[in-house]
Amino acid sequence: MTGFGQHTQDDGQVQIATEIKSLNSKFLDLNLRLPKMFSDKEFEVRNVISERLERGKVSLVVDYQRYGEQEIKHTYNQTLFIAYFLELKKLADRVMAPYEGLFELALNSPDVIQMNVKEGSNEEEWKRVKASIENAIGKVEEFRKEEGKVLGKMLLDCCEVIRGELKKIEELDPKRVERIRERLKGNVEVFFGEEGYDTNRLEQEIIFYIEKLDINEEKVRLRSHLDYFQSILKESQSNGKKLGFISQEIGREINTIGSKASDAAIQKHVVIMKEELEKIKEQLNNVV
Repeated sequence: MTGFGQHTQDDGQVQIATEIKSLNSKFLDLNLRLPKMFSDKEFEVRNVISERLERGKVSLVVDYQRYGEQEIKHTYNQTLFIAYFLELKKLADRVMAPYEGLFELALNSPDVIQMNVKEGSNEEEWKRVKASIENAIGKVEEFRKEEGKVLGKMLLDCCEVIRGELKKIEELDPKRVERIRERLKGNVEVFFGEEGYDTNRLEQEIIFYIEKLDINEEKVRLRSHLDYFQSILKESQSNGKKLGFISQEIGREINTIGSKASDAAIQKHVVIMKEELEKIKEQLNNVV
């Protein structure tokens, strides 16, 4: 699910700014940007995020600044620089070349210029940064909850539309069965004539044929799946995968009703149910 959280704290000595963004994803995909002094805490941060946010394409950026601190971004390995420079001078002397440019060559030689990276951090600094991260995660969770309320209502509304179409199908079904029965009987009478067939045998065949087209079991199961879907949707814990499985069962019953009914009037309602089910499946990608 989507979400955004931001937290900033400033005590006049240190400023900490944390920002978390979350986009829809079936799995948890973390992208962390921590200050180098806290790079050893990456595993801990990943655990905190995975426990609370569970899934989504999540990016975390933490900025940590100390006021009044003059930080040199690079340091220079003086011993190595001198060794390079003297070696370059020897080569220049052997070929009687000028010394011009030797300083730059030695300065840019491997491992002479080094990044000035502070290793590690004290526990008090990390506690403050961790608290900022957890605060930002909390705001993402609140963002998700608000989005979830809207999403939950939409899913419930889709279920009610499907339920309403199912009710209309139930009203049409007896007429469909009667039409099938009359059509079969009429076709047989046209083909065999009034006295050319066994009435009892015909009734048996009609009953057998209608049983093959009977959709009562599918209607009962569909209603049951809708009830189960709505009950799971109202639970407090995360059930995105379970809702996905139930939606597959709902789709299976809708498809079977459509194929067995073989009725134009019922097919119109089946199409509407399929449309609502597609809306449900699309939005379930946003459910944790």
